[in-house]
Amino acid sequence: MFNILMPWNVRSGRALSSKFDFRDDPSAISKESIEASLQIVHDISTENIGTLCISKQYSPLKIPLNTELYDGARQKSDLASVILQDLGFNRHSGLLDAIARGLLSDPNVINARILATNLSTGFLSTSVWWTKIGNRELGEPQRREEDGLAVGRKPLSDYPWFEDPASTPSLRSPKFASAPPSLSFKGWFTFPYYSCIQRKWIISYSIAIASVKHPDLRGFLSIDIDVSGLYINQCDISNQFYSDSHHNSNFRYNSKFNHNQHQSSAQLFTHPIVSLQTPSPFHQDNEIDAFHDSHKCHRDSMDCQFRPQYLNNNRLSTINGWTRGSYQCLCRRGFYSIRHPYGFNGTIMEASYEEYLTNVSTFYIDSFVCLPCMEGCLSCTGPQPCLATYNWPFRIAILTISIFCVFFTTSLALYLFHNRKIKVFKVASPVFLMICLVGCGIMYLEMAAIFPTLDLYSCIATKWTRHMGFCITYTALFMKTWRVSLTYRVKSAHKVKLTDKQLLQWMVPILLVMGIYLGTWTAADTPTATEITDVEGLIFKQCVFNWWDHALAIGEVLFLLWGIRVCYNVRNAESLYNEAKLISYAIYNIAFVNTLMVAIHLFLFPQAGPDIKYFLGFVRTQLSTTTTIILVFGPKILRVLRGQGDKWDHRSRARGITASFCINGGGLMPEEGIDLYQENEELKEQIQKLAGQIEFMRIVQMEVNNRHLKPKPGGYFSMTSPIGKSLTASRKHHHTSSAETSKHENSVIEDGHSGTNSLSGGVSEQQQEVVNEQQENNNTEAAINDSLSVTGANINATTNSVVSQSTDSSFAIDARVPVNV
Repeated sequence: MFNILMPWNVRSGRALSSKFDFRDDPSAISKESIEASLQIVHDISTENIGTLCISKQYSPLKIPLNTELYDGARQKSDLASVILQDLGFNRHSGLLDAIARGLLSDPNVINARILATNLSTGFLSTSVWWTKIGNRELGEPQRREEDGLAVGRKPLSDYPWFEDPASTPSLRSPKFASAPPSLSFKGWFTFPYYSCIQRKWIISYSIAIASVKHPDLRGFLSIDIDVSGLYINQCDISNQFYSDSHHNSNFRYNSKFNHNQHQSSAQLFTHPIVSLQTPSPFHQDNEIDAFHDSHKCHRDSMDCQFRPQYLNNNRLSTINGWTRGSYQCLCRRGFYSIRHPYGFNGTIMEASYEEYLTNVSTFYIDSFVCLPCMEGCLSCTGPQPCLATYNWPFRIAILTISIFCVFFTTSLALYLFHNRKIKVFKVASPVFLMICLVGCGIMYLEMAAIFPTLDLYSCIATKWTRHMGFCITYTALFMKTWRVSLTYRVKSAHKVKLTDKQLLQWMVPILLVMGIYLGTWTAADTPTATEITDVEGLIFKQCVFNWWDHALAIGEVLFLLWGIRVCYNVRNAESLYNEAKLISYAIYNIAFVNTLMVAIHLFLFPQAGPDIKYFLGFVRTQLSTTTTIILVFGPKILRVLRGQGDKWDHRSRARGITASFCINGGGLMPEEGIDLYQENEELKEQIQKLAGQIEFMRIVQMEVNNRHLKPKPGGYFSMTSPIGKSLTASRKHHHTSSAETSKHENSVIEDGHSGTNSLSGGVSEQQQEVVNEQQENNNTEAAINDSLSVTGANINATTNSVVSQSTDSSFAIDARVPVNV
């Protein structure tokens, strides 16, 4: 049920001055008085007066007017009454005529009357009536003879401006309106009434005059003021300006209403209305305040707009201000009417309201109504939906797949943690693999953030999951590739130590910058949802894209380009299980997918609906995130499932890749703790020592075989030097050992051969000394050869070990040793 009752107890018009306001006394004007007055106005304006002008010539209303506009005529009348009170009424009639004609000089006054009655009989002793013929301002005064005011007779009581002074000396009669409490008038204003003779709306001001010189006579002065120029505005006072802010936007919103339809509908009005957003040409002073807010528009769905009616007289259009229903009921913003898209005529609304009150018809609440627009429509022209519909089964299916991917990523992380000591995972840095999975799980959660109708919190969650997930995943992959790039490009013998701890120290600032940016964005300019339209004009909500998004997108593009450059640099690098190339493929895929989806959004589907946008977001997440997981973790899991997780990649072995050439830049077993650089330095020192020993033994050999060569006194190999002393001691030691051995052999021979000594018997002592020296030289030469053999073997083994380790680590011991990468 629409609200059809009007708040009459709080609306009684508005005064033009602060001196008097009808609203100060809510009981002054009742709803019944206003409705009765409107009915009289309607009957007169439609010439449906019937016997009204036959039975009586005047039709008074029950509503007061604001008389401040006619204060000048009132003051003249008060002055004339003072003159008449002093001079009396029995003077020459020319004086009364002069006073009456003088009152007609006011442009608003059309009639002036001066009467004098006998208090004892009530008969008229004097009667003067002057009227203005023609134009109200330039009309000529003319004396009028009225049968009802003949001298010697009682005046008729049906005059709305007259009351017998004998019965009501103060004129406190229902014919007269109450005076403003703050003002003091000598007379009384009547209620407005319609004169059938003059066919005008008139208000009269009457003054009862007590003659000083003739106490038996009571004078009466009355003037008639033409108020036909006023107009009835039944709309609210706030709607004095005709604006299209609430109604005409409905027409602009729906493109189905073309210009021709608008023109044909406008032809329903035979006269032009007030232009849009242009002040009304009708001055507010000319409005009848008592009729304000008496329209019959449905107050919860319509707005009243004042539209005066016109009368065509001799091809001239004049405003007919005294009419009921001079307004148009326009549907408010958010409501519509199919049959009356340009509003309801006020006259029809008045008639239907009257029929509704008398139970004649229910058109007022059935047909002449504005229906609410569909949900979410700010304005509409019909029952068409304004909000885009959501295919919830389709969206739930997509969300289910995304949630499954989140659980799968979590399970994969647990599986990786459980099998972190398997070689295929261990050489790939399990820490960065776990970080990569965490980022992938966060990116999957974006589909849950944009699943419902977007609002403030959904947009915040969307921004964080999308950008932070991308940053975590991509940074983890980038750090692994960056380490390969640094290790692969090294050209010196010094080792580039890049442990997981160092890479994490590089990764944390990147994530910290992203977190600070997103936090500042959320606090300073919180992402909100805005309404956009699809290709069919249907409304749905999408997160706002502003310069925060653009700046972050530029940063991510630059980061992607940097990653692509690093991947290009390591395109020929070999690694265990071919992981470097797989990570490069994942980075290429992330860049390509994001670029492709941005192009699709901007060029192919710029006005896509909510379901299409949701599906495109799902495709982007799957192509980037799921593909990354497949490339990085797929081959490793397959090797583990085949039982080859702890076996080396034979293809890498064939290319000369050892266990130490792995993605994490160190050895396979962290517990081995081998520092190749330190070991390399130690081997260099050992080689130098062995080289010195070889040179020393060569010189010693030369001295033994060439006894004529004597060492230089004070030289490195002199007898007084530490080396010479050690050499002399070594000689003595070997000589003593040889002599003892010879004696022992001779004794044995003697003991074993019973007195025969064939060897020593015939040899002199000098010969024996030569033999001993020769044997000593042979022993020394054998010792040197043994030492050289052992030293050479050690050198070869050490050199092979260093070269092997240097090859595995992708760098050489020095610039002269090549590395096969």
